[in-house]
Amino acid sequence: MTTPVLQTHETLCPQAEEVISTALIAVVITVVSFTLLSVVTLIFLYLHKNKGSYVTYEPAEGGEPSAVLQMESDSAKGREKEEYFI
Repeated sequence: MTTPVLQTHETLCPQAEEVISTALIAVVITVVSFTLLSVVTLIFLYLHKNKGSYVTYEPAEGGEPSAVLQMESDSAKGREKEEYFI
């Protein structure tokens, strides 16, 4: 039987370990920054795409008051109340 060959474990000099740890910190900060930027961009795009719209019955500049009353009465006639039972 032969004895196993012992391998020597090489240690890095302190300057190399410092460079590796600095590079690792830089990579982590870059990944976190990219992730945050991506999330903010996606939220902005979602809010921009799904912005709400609403209808107002306010008269335009210089509009006639009778035209506003006409619009309100037309919209009230066209709607029917519907009830939904869940």
